[in-house]
Amino acid sequence: MSPSSILTRIFVVFTIIVFSAVSGFSQKIAVQDLTVEHLVNPFSVDNSQPRFSWKMQSDIKNTLQTNYEIRVGKNETISKSTVWSLDKKSDQSVLVTYAGPDLESKTKYYWQVRVKDNHGNTSKWSQVQWFQTGLKEKDWIANWITIEGKDTSAASPMFRKEFNIRKKIKTATAYITAKGLYEARLNGQRISNHYFAPGWTSYQDHLQYQVYDLTNSLKIGLNAFGVSLGNGWYKGRIGFAGQSKFYGDTRALLFQLEVAYTDGTREIFITDDTWKTLDGPILSSDIYNGETYDARKEQKGWDNIGFKENLSWKATRIIPKDKVKLVGMSGPPVTKHEIFKPIKIFKTPLGETVVDFGQNMVGWVIFKAKGPAGTKITLSHSEVLDKAGNFYTTNLRSAKQSNQYILKDNVAQTFEPHFTFQGFRYVKIDGYPGDLTADALTAVAVYSDMKQTGRFTSSNAMLNQLHHNIQWGQKGNFVDVPTDCPQRDERLGWTGDAQAFANTAAYNMDVAGFFTKWMKDVSADQLENGSVPYVVPNVLNKRDAGSAGWADVATIIPWDMYVAYGDKGILTAQYPSMKKWVDYISSVAKNDLWNTGSHFGDWLFYRPNDDNDGRAAVTDKYMIAQTFYAHSTQLLINAARVLGKTEDIAKYESLLKRIKQAYVNENMTANGKLASNTQTAYVLALQFDMLPEENRKQAVERLVQNVKDYGNHLTTGFLGTPYLCHVLSRFGYDNVAYDLLMQESYPSWLYPVKMGATTIWERWDGIKQDGSFQTPDMNSFNHYAYGAIGDWMYKNISGINPVAQNPGYKEILIAPKPGGKLSSAAGELETVYGLVKSSWTLENGLFKLDVSVPPNSTATVVLPKSEKREKIGSGNYHFEYKY
Repeated sequence: MSPSSILTRIFVVFTIIVFSAVSGFSQKIAVQDLTVEHLVNPFSVDNSQPRFSWKMQSDIKNTLQTNYEIRVGKNETISKSTVWSLDKKSDQSVLVTYAGPDLESKTKYYWQVRVKDNHGNTSKWSQVQWFQTGLKEKDWIANWITIEGKDTSAASPMFRKEFNIRKKIKTATAYITAKGLYEARLNGQRISNHYFAPGWTSYQDHLQYQVYDLTNSLKIGLNAFGVSLGNGWYKGRIGFAGQSKFYGDTRALLFQLEVAYTDGTREIFITDDTWKTLDGPILSSDIYNGETYDARKEQKGWDNIGFKENLSWKATRIIPKDKVKLVGMSGPPVTKHEIFKPIKIFKTPLGETVVDFGQNMVGWVIFKAKGPAGTKITLSHSEVLDKAGNFYTTNLRSAKQSNQYILKDNVAQTFEPHFTFQGFRYVKIDGYPGDLTADALTAVAVYSDMKQTGRFTSSNAMLNQLHHNIQWGQKGNFVDVPTDCPQRDERLGWTGDAQAFANTAAYNMDVAGFFTKWMKDVSADQLENGSVPYVVPNVLNKRDAGSAGWADVATIIPWDMYVAYGDKGILTAQYPSMKKWVDYISSVAKNDLWNTGSHFGDWLFYRPNDDNDGRAAVTDKYMIAQTFYAHSTQLLINAARVLGKTEDIAKYESLLKRIKQAYVNENMTANGKLASNTQTAYVLALQFDMLPEENRKQAVERLVQNVKDYGNHLTTGFLGTPYLCHVLSRFGYDNVAYDLLMQESYPSWLYPVKMGATTIWERWDGIKQDGSFQTPDMNSFNHYAYGAIGDWMYKNISGINPVAQNPGYKEILIAPKPGGKLSSAAGELETVYGLVKSSWTLENGLFKLDVSVPPNSTATVVLPKSEKREKIGSGNYHFEYKY
């Protein structure tokens, strides 16, 4: 084909990866990445019918699964210990439900799968994977133990016990939870890399326990367990009012070790009043304020065998069991991730010693020191420096966010906190003995262990930094629960922030387990009348609930997770909660109009300091509420369709028509103008199809004019921003969406980038152009809500879209929309079927697009500025044409 013909018509080049020995396998197809309930080899599966997923690997274009065989057994030789098997003609490879005999509790099962494809190939059996069922209530024989007397000390108590392992071990499994936070150690070593266990849940309803395989860690003879407890969210300070002991006033430990010996006998070791306890070197530990550690109080070897307990060690006290359910861990644990070395150690104008780690992160600093006994070193943490270059902590409000370490005598020591975390880029160090060097300091990022699934890059460096900031905003605020911010005296699971960001979160990382876990808390903390709290877990008052766009988390996230991961189970689990929320709105609405209650509205929308000409983008709160009433009703209808609830479909479709008509009657003039003439008003009306078809064209034109009236700037807040560019693209205004995205002056997404941000800010102008700060009592520099633009960037710039009718990227829409003077962009997403890629270049009028589709998926490619649509199967494809 000649170059001229390339420029005159569209053509498609199919590129097939040809097998070679280098690729590492000799099969035409294989299965990999096996998971149970979204997790790899999970230890505490509570679901009586666990669900199995796998991915196909194939070099053959247009590969689909046509059959699968799955088998589950009692040991690794599954063929000889099978308890259930299934051979089925089906293309299902995601969340296949176990349908065998009842599974025994606290039992390890092994499983594997093999598949056939549409080309007549059969894979080998996969590698054997496993899952372990959790404990039932009757299986718990351990006692809750605490300190002797009342738990009034700020110090973290240590608990210890030695056990005698008498014979050779076949398996050894520890089940542990706590009221508070725990750190468990065996024979002088941490038993896992998990932090902040047992995690934060709606403690009044359910408490997670963790399971640890100690088969290779225990030894014949004596073994010593040591466990420290911290206040954490349970007993420590939490919420705005300085409250503590919200869930209880007594920290307690529950520990059960079950050992199976090779001779067939079993033995169980538990917490009881034979354990000993003593306050340890952690003098205080608080989520907001930080930790104080006195190395002089260390009890060397306390967590190992042979330690001699002096008279200071007291007997423990057994406390009664309560009605709180103990549940297996369904989300990822919090673990350590990236590490950072100082990029600069300097003196501020005020003479303070400050370390810059170059990235606003969440975690802590590990540091080394040596000095005289009693030397106190304080590490204070902040996100930014002030205009003069000094250490700035005013925006932390009352949170001290500092760690103190008291040295023992002249020995090299390494310190890090145990039961607290900080949000910071800068660390101020006071009291350090000698010269402070970069070798002494390492910052470590700590967040829930979510695999990165999405990547995005473009020809614009600022846009790439924005994407970086979005991902780090997620990392910093996904510490077991989706918090609003990670640094000040708040750090709460704000529901509005989470629902706004959920789609972007699912691109960036695998959040299936994370949100499955958290949505259980949304259901648990939902009020009896169906209203949903502002924050989950709810540590505010019961009346702090029911705000539009916040409480709608009950419907939005279950649907978003279903579309992203093909998880029908989350819809089944959350459907009662979804329905309760919509029914609650109906109960307080008048003539189908939701015009009552307290609402945050379009939180942190644009409002200039001097608003004499009425430039603030104020959108009526009840107008917003009505749009979310419709949206939640639509999502409930969607879920009802998936779950086959035909009566509910008819009921709520009728309701939805009335909701939309009530909106039009209340909020739209005869000429189509909305009562609030703001970007958010038009965005929400268009996004949720509130307007009759004949009124939508003029509505989007008003929106576009509004954007131009503000000099191609957005004016939206937390509720309007996630949908702004989506609406513009949907109605053919990609150019305006790009104008907003690429805008560098305030208010815009790139303004904070231009100001040096490494995460997403709470406010569009957290730092003003003159270097001063916005309102310090609410000015976080690590808030992910405005990072919701990432969803549009993945879907429209790189062009990777799910198709709700075939969720989980079983069917994919590849529809990139070049613009913004970009010459290239690339995105990729590791879906439940495999890796999807879309990358394009636009140079000298020639558009080139490369696409990868994983096996067992199909895609439709929509080529920009063309009527061409290509339906493709798995494989790698290349498109190019004159643009």
